Amino acid sequence: MRMARRDCLVAGGGLAAALLTGLGTSAHAAKRPATPVVLGHRGCSALRPEHSLGSYAKAIADGADYIEPDLVVTRDGVLVARHENNIVETTDVAMHPEFAGRKTTKIVDGASQTGWFTEDFTLDELRTLRVKERMVGEGMRTESHSYDGMFRILTLAEIADFLAAESAARGRVVGLIPEIKHSTYFAGIGLPMEDRFLKGLGESKYLATAPVIVQSFEIANLKMLRRALHDKPNIQFMQLIDDDAQRPADVVKAGGATTYGQMTSARGLAEIATYADWVAPWTRQLMPLRADGKLGEPKPIFADAHRAGLLVGCYTFRPENQYLAADFRNDAGANARNPEGSVAEIRRYVAAGLDGFFTDDPALGRRALAT
Repeated sequence: MRMARRDCLVAGGGLAAALLTGLGTSAHAAKRPATPVVLGHRGCSALRPEHSLGSYAKAIADGADYIEPDLVVTRDGVLVARHENNIVETTDVAMHPEFAGRKTTKIVDGASQTGWFTEDFTLDELRTLRVKERMVGEGMRTESHSYDGMFRILTLAEIADFLAAESAARGRVVGLIPEIKHSTYFAGIGLPMEDRFLKGLGESKYLATAPVIVQSFEIANLKMLRRALHDKPNIQFMQLIDDDAQRPADVVKAGGATTYGQMTSARGLAEIATYADWVAPWTRQLMPLRADGKLGEPKPIFADAHRAGLLVGCYTFRPENQYLAADFRNDAGANARNPEGSVAEIRRYVAAGLDGFFTDDPALGRRALAT
């Protein structure tokens, strides 16, 4: 089932060395890791409300090599962690009568959305909200729902400080894999993200040396950030890939015709390798489903990307039956957790050549790599 757009564990210095393997100033310097890296998708979003302190803490405790904050902007220009700038599904904003008048409809990256948007709130106003699990349905992520209302929205600076504290407490390095969300949209409303992101990196002593992978579905921002950060050996760049027929938002804005499908051709991947270290399509773009819903054969992108000098990542492995290929499901129901099925599916992808993967449940990612 297609989700909406983004819908090597060693102690101490050993992990740092493993995560930093291949990081360099050239887009062609990336070296394949001995063991794929586990990327905590919005933290541990299968068991805690996404992008919350609880989610990030659980992901680190369960062995994530990196945690992921999706970054959007407030009205007063602060980068905060939300999957989208529309916060109707992931916070209790609808329960705040003082903000009722800010409900609106906007066009974001070509799609009409109705709700409440971070750019219409100051940071102080957002701090009055609490986050919640966005996936609903009988039996759906009940453990995560039990934490609804416990955590507030976090800034990039707070996440960097939290990583530094966790690293010191656990004696191991944890990387950061931030996604720059809706870059063209935010620039168009006078809230460009890239300089704010660079400032945030520069203000964190921890992020000056810890592994960082900057990701985006757009192209121009990755190229700009690559130029700005070319001398930082701890930083890599990841080009995210959406559906084949879609175009990146910055390409659309510029009147270009390049599609994600063209970007994942052998020629397109060679172009990506001039400014990025990773390419990361969603799972079924790497290994599509057959007509019977079972997992098919790997697509050429694995070999083509590696040949171009790129590492191959993917998003997102989720442990509920409805998100698994038919050959990995059990009969417990669509919303039921199926850890064994998720582990088995991840292993199929790893065997095909993955270098890293996003998972909503990093503990299952670690289990998949255990053998």
